[in-house]
Parts: sequence; structure tokens; C-alpha cells
Amino acid sequence: MKKTSMSLKHHFLIAMPDMADPNFAQTVVYLAEHSDEGAMGVIINRPTEITLGTLYERIDLPAPAPDVAVRPVFFGGPVATERGFVLHRPGGSWHGTTVLPHGLALTSSRDVLQAIGEGKDPHDFLVVLGHAGWAPGQLEQELAQNAWLSVPADPDLIFSVDPALRYESALALLGVALHHLVVHSGHG
Repeated sequence: MKKTSMSLKHHFLIAMPDMADPNFAQTVVYLAEHSDEGAMGVIINRPTEITLGTLYERIDLPAPAPDVAVRPVFFGGPVATERGFVLHRPGGSWHGTTVLPHGLALTSSRDVLQAIGEGKDPHDFLVVLGHAGWAPGQLEQELAQNAWLSVPADPDLIFSVDPALRYESALALLGVALHHLVVHSGHG
């Protein structure tokens, strides 16, 4: 019989302060998928130097409105960094959209970027390049090794909290302050 694990889909993974992998140090990952086949998510607190205006120019889309053009593109994770995703609400009906809980969606097609550039929905969005991925059992192993904390996702944290404050805000969802986290314990 196949073992089924508890799904952490629509949860935040919060990197423990001693996370050694520089791709994930002090990150918050929104998990869009988690099953026995593995997990996939996007980092929500790592803006890059690339703006949406620059991205639109690179992929031959008409320039978006100035307030959209200055918004950053985020580093979504180390997997397929040339591939873009838009984490957004409301869901909508774009090509390549995975509908997620609580009115969220993850879209990988250009039509959602075109709608954003034209000032249409979605107005709450995060554009990321790349994603984070885990093979079957890999995330569970990392959780068992205390590499991550997890908490149910709060969409307002994604869209309404400054990116620089999302790590500590995600910890606050657990009732934890960063300075109270004890990473190592032992005898001196």
C-alpha cells in the first residue's frame, strides 16, 4: 500500500536561520504543490534587480504602466531560472494556470503578464523567475532535519507585506520571533 503523507500545499516553508544553502537562506517559500510525487513552490521574499519593465522588454511585451514597470521580479528558486511564474489573485482563466486554495493561482503563461501590463486583473501578483522543487520524500527529509518551519500560508503576507519583512512576518504567523529561535543546542 502506498504511503500518503500530509500535504503542505498552500503552506509557507520558512528557512531555519542556519540554512546552509545560499539559495534558501532566510527565505519564505510558498508551496503550490506537495504530494507523494514531490513538492514545488516559489520563494516570495527575494526580489531581484530586474524590474517588470525590463522583463516585458526582454520578452517582447508592450511596456506596462509606470507603477507596474518599477516592480521587481523575484527569484523564485534555483530550478528552471529562465522560466517565469506569476503567483496571483484572483484566479482568472489564463493558459497554464494552476488554481490554488484561498483564491490564489500560479500561472506560467504570457497572457497573464499581458493582462497585468494592460492594467487588468490580477492586481495582486508576484512575478518570479525559477522555482523550488523537491523529489519524492526530499522535503519530508529536510523537515525532519529541522531545515524548515511550516505554517499555513496567508495570502496577505505575499501581497501586502514589504518583501524585506516577509521572513519575520511568516515567523510571526507561528508566534515566533527570529531572535528567539535557537538553532543549535548542546553542552559547552
